[in-house]
Amino acid sequence: MNDKYFIIGRNQTDFLQIKNLVLGKSQIQISDEAVQAIRKCRQYLDNKIAGSKESFYGINTGFGYLQNVKIEQDDLVSLQNNLLMSHACGMGEEVPPEIVKLMLALKVKSLSYGHSGVQEDTVYRLAAMYNQEIIPVVYTQGSLGASGDLAPLSHLCLPLIGMGEVRLNGDRVHSSKALEMKGLKKITLQSKEGLALINGTQFMSAYGIYILVQAERLYHWANTIAALSFDAFDGNPAPFHPNIHVIRPHNGQVYTAQRVRELLDGSMMCNREGKQVQDPYSFRCIPQVHGASFDAMEYVKSVFIQEINSVTDNPNIFPDNDLILSGGNFHGQPLAISLDFLSIALAELGNISERRTYQLISGQRGLPSFLVKNPGLHSGLMIPQYTAAGMVSENKQLCTPASVDSIPSSNNQEDHVSMGANAATKCKRVLDNLEKILAIELLTAAQAMDLRRPMRTSAYLEKILEAYREIVSFNEADRNLHEDMMKTVSFIKEPLGN
Repeated sequence: MNDKYFIIGRNQTDFLQIKNLVLGKSQIQISDEAVQAIRKCRQYLDNKIAGSKESFYGINTGFGYLQNVKIEQDDLVSLQNNLLMSHACGMGEEVPPEIVKLMLALKVKSLSYGHSGVQEDTVYRLAAMYNQEIIPVVYTQGSLGASGDLAPLSHLCLPLIGMGEVRLNGDRVHSSKALEMKGLKKITLQSKEGLALINGTQFMSAYGIYILVQAERLYHWANTIAALSFDAFDGNPAPFHPNIHVIRPHNGQVYTAQRVRELLDGSMMCNREGKQVQDPYSFRCIPQVHGASFDAMEYVKSVFIQEINSVTDNPNIFPDNDLILSGGNFHGQPLAISLDFLSIALAELGNISERRTYQLISGQRGLPSFLVKNPGLHSGLMIPQYTAAGMVSENKQLCTPASVDSIPSSNNQEDHVSMGANAATKCKRVLDNLEKILAIELLTAAQAMDLRRPMRTSAYLEKILEAYREIVSFNEADRNLHEDMMKTVSFIKEPLGN
């Protein structure tokens, strides 16, 4: 991918490409190969249904339980418009704009394989909405994660027909006004198009990809902050020795141990003589716990990369085989289970982080209670740990799996659903909590390290501390810690350099 365009086509998109799209400001472009596939499929579909008396689900029939209702040829356009309007039943908070943009890109990707029967104009318009920052207003609640993300995708695609609302330059406006401002006309949907647009897993997929990109950043921060906490606690480095991990070589464990060794390389504290024999598990087992989360993230990443390189609407059209097949590629179970797994993996990074924070303020290893010079008169860093503990507890509650639940819909035609959308939105909440929990540990570890002076940690960690102290100063006496905590959250939003 070059700096300007992310080319969407039938080729495989890998995690690095999609990560660069999430983090960058590239526009999307549809490949010539994809355009040809879209045209070929649309032409096949038009020829297939022209004058045919055969019923094709969602193309010339009703939807769901109404599958047996035949729709007349003259009503096929109205059928597709009615579908978008009737299914736009989302509620709750607005989906963040960066996730909505990713939904647009992933919908274009899925339609570009030429198995959905849409017009090329429709796909071009979705790409134009992405590129021109016409961001549909989509809501977090409403999808059951089967039959696709029906309600969220309906809101995503309503602006194609001049309905619904969008964000334009930060303002919330009716889509018809936004189209007029951008010099765009409404799309006249043809047969099958409404169904192709709202069937699919792009709500779940966009959430999952966005979370994975941010989780990768937080995993690296978790290792860095843990290494700083370890040194500030005067930890024994033996648990990171490579021999320990050679005999239990889980990939994540081996990688985490190696990374912590690198982070601590050259530390005065780490190489100090007279160390205690063992440390609490929250320090001693960093490779095992962080590593398990890393391995879980890698598995989940493989599921989502497979998903975004797939066709997930229904029915599927195969022009070369003269087939229109109704199936269940819209079912979000692979994503739902993976999102639940990811929630657990992220929650555990926060769980062990809060334990390190607790150990640092506990008055052990020559550090003052609550890391303040005059405890009693000053509470120091007592209460940030409370805040972290509250968010850790919330994350445990959010880790109750959504994927084991199912409530029948559409008069029991859709009798098993994945609840993957709920798994996605609660996983995002776990991610957001993790970021704040890690920020509290950094606030605490930096305070503890400064209390060790003139001892110094590694050159790399000292560089991190120096940058951090430019925005959050050493805590000499009680002050408004909320401001320090929020500045710390902003600090770790930046990805780490080498």
